[in-house]
Amino acid sequence: MKHHHTVSILVNDHPGVLQRVSALFNRRGFNIDSITVGSSEQPGMSRMIIVTLGDDRIMHQVINQVEKLIDVVNIEILSEKPLVARELALIKVEAEPVKRPEIMTLAEAFRATIADVSPDSLVVQIVGDTEKIEAMIELLHPYGILEISRTGVTAIARGRHRL
Repeated sequence: MKHHHTVSILVNDHPGVLQRVSALFNRRGFNIDSITVGSSEQPGMSRMIIVTLGDDRIMHQVINQVEKLIDVVNIEILSEKPLVARELALIKVEAEPVKRPEIMTLAEAFRATIADVSPDSLVVQIVGDTEKIEAMIELLHPYGILEISRTGVTAIARGRHRL
């Protein structure tokens, strides 16, 4: 059965690692829904968080292949345990002055902030799980979304557990 997997991969920070890892997912028929990469708690290492939809058995085969890549230090399927997952979205919305209070009230209800105000638009900044981001986008559509920029999901295991 297919479902979403959130995978954390600790890698040496070298050129080409991202391409090799994503190519393995691609060869096995996994579309990467979200990928974030950034420095980790260890100097010279980066952490990749990949969210993908797929079959459990095939996912474990992909994990075994990724582990064999030279620059991969550790890999873990975070979605198999309790985790904290967040995404950031910047949503530029048409906002004539008369509509601004409505949009600002909506943003406040989602614990979002107004990151920018211009004469004819607002930029709403929201952090949360993917479902929260999607709900905010859906509610802002009637006002006229001009542009959306999303970071993709980043995640970490709950508690003292570490890679």
